Amino acid sequence: MDNRTLSPSSVKSELEEIHIEFHEDFNSPDGDIVLAARDSTLFFRVHSFVLKTTSSWFRAMLSLPQQQKAIDVIYMDEDHVTLELLLRMICGLPVSQITDYDTVDSILFAAEKYEMAGPISILRLLVMTPPLMNNAFRLYTIACRYNWQAEAQLASTQTLTHNLHDPELRPLLRRLSTDALLNLLELHHSRKEALRDRLNKPPFVPSDNISPTQCNACHCSIDYHTWRELKYRIVSEMEVRPAGDSIVNIGLTDWPEAKACWTAKCTNRACNRALYDELPTRDIIRQVIDELPKSL
Repeated sequence: MDNRTLSPSSVKSELEEIHIEFHEDFNSPDGDIVLAARDSTLFFRVHSFVLKTTSSWFRAMLSLPQQQKAIDVIYMDEDHVTLELLLRMICGLPVSQITDYDTVDSILFAAEKYEMAGPISILRLLVMTPPLMNNAFRLYTIACRYNWQAEAQLASTQTLTHNLHDPELRPLLRRLSTDALLNLLELHHSRKEALRDRLNKPPFVPSDNISPTQCNACHCSIDYHTWRELKYRIVSEMEVRPAGDSIVNIGLTDWPEAKACWTAKCTNRACNRALYDELPTRDIIRQVIDELPKSL
């Protein structure tokens, strides 16, 4: 960052010499600070009072002795888009809709650097609105970085529709701190393991039951292999989509393992009793999935 202090006449001369102009919304005649983005010839004339009251960094810098009747020209590290949005936020001007997290990251980085709490609080609200709130992993990354707990919980729930082992997610997961990534992995893994454990307890038939079992009606020997296969499919599906919605909305109706389970009957043709009650079993599985932890 380059900071120069020039007289009003020299400012005008310098600006004319390098052919730059003021932004139309930041060209107050009584503005005593001029900011320049690193990638543009567009200047932003603002009031030092605004900078000092909204930024601890500028307040400390501008508290240094200044030349009387002079205008500060500060060449910023930020590009013109980031600088304009940052200034709009601290000056109370309208802000256009922000739809991508690269812009959010740039503004947050600048706001943090210049110790501007206002823009950070504004962005915390914006990330909870569409379309930003629909990008689960970018929202989770920012929420964890700034310790926004409610936002991190929402984002962690949204990640449950994704397989963390998907190669396409690696660039997003690399943005996370170690603790944030481990917490997310634990959430996904714990849901699968909790469901596996619950499906092996009453009223479900334990999948590792190898003892001879008899039909309650005719006492013939029966085998619950269709349930074991369905349970394996359920747990496998939770591995790739821990939300479990694909299980209750599609799997328990359309999977071959599910159809085989619901049509399974006692091997005694004279008995021919259905081994499983489809609708009650599906309802209980849905209830079990609904009761699993949904967020960090």
